[in-house]
Amino acid sequence: MVDTEKQAETKDCEFKPKSSSKPDAHVAPNSTASEQEQRLKTKMSKIKHKIAIISGKGGVGKSTVTVNLAAVFALQGHTDKVGVLDADIHGPCVPKMLGLKGKKLIGGPGGTLFPVTGQQGIKVVSMDFLLPNDEAPVIWRGPLKMRIIQQFLSDIAWGELDFLFVDLPPGTGDEPLSVMQLIPDIDGVIIVTMPSEVSQAVVKKAITFARQLGVPVIGVIENMSGFVCPECGATLDIFKSGGGKQVAEDLSVPYLGKIPIDPAICVDSDNGTPFVAGNKASPTVKAFAEIVMKIKQFLKVT
Repeated sequence: MVDTEKQAETKDCEFKPKSSSKPDAHVAPNSTASEQEQRLKTKMSKIKHKIAIISGKGGVGKSTVTVNLAAVFALQGHTDKVGVLDADIHGPCVPKMLGLKGKKLIGGPGGTLFPVTGQQGIKVVSMDFLLPNDEAPVIWRGPLKMRIIQQFLSDIAWGELDFLFVDLPPGTGDEPLSVMQLIPDIDGVIIVTMPSEVSQAVVKKAITFARQLGVPVIGVIENMSGFVCPECGATLDIFKSGGGKQVAEDLSVPYLGKIPIDPAICVDSDNGTPFVAGNKASPTVKAFAEIVMKIKQFLKVT
């Protein structure tokens, strides 16, 4: 394995990117890579549906959407059958949102590593579980990031899942490209945007990115779409409205819906509780439920 101690403070973690620079003298050079590819295919074959959540730019609430989509699926009859891979190597935040901050990957017999299990039985793997503290940065170039993502997919005992959601960092760089190329038979991507024109312009690149890689676009979600006043019920379009629907129409992809702003989302995320697990009467929770229904229709599942 590569010694990453000088690049990221992970010296207390046993799980590090493997290096293929010095293959065993008695093993064919490509055998290690082939074995890992086979392990990856075997692990992923036990997961019925794999979905990546991407965006063209940061700050659109992509991780919040990922966590709450996973929670809705878990609550709708898939408890213990939903996983989240936090593939944001440099800024992982899924553990915080699911109340798993400070946890570590669980070791088992024979060096097997298991995901950390959170509320509703959601299984989570994140770079955050490998870092010694919040201040430790991950200063890696592309090849190391691709190898750690490959190990997250091939060397972690995910078990049999109905859904795996992959939370990707903004843009169309190393991590999104690695996930699209590594996961066999990925069902598709969900694009998260904000209503603003700035977000619209950038998110179109994410849609084109998926198309060029031959990955289906499940649809576009317009996040932070208006604030519904809890007192009078009026909607205030803080970041404008309709941008996500416009992008979907312009590029001929499905529009999954819009998610209104609710201040309680921030509170629940900081407290490590999925917003959709409570707040049943919130228009935002209802919006998530409607979006999940459309995703299930795309996947042809109940």
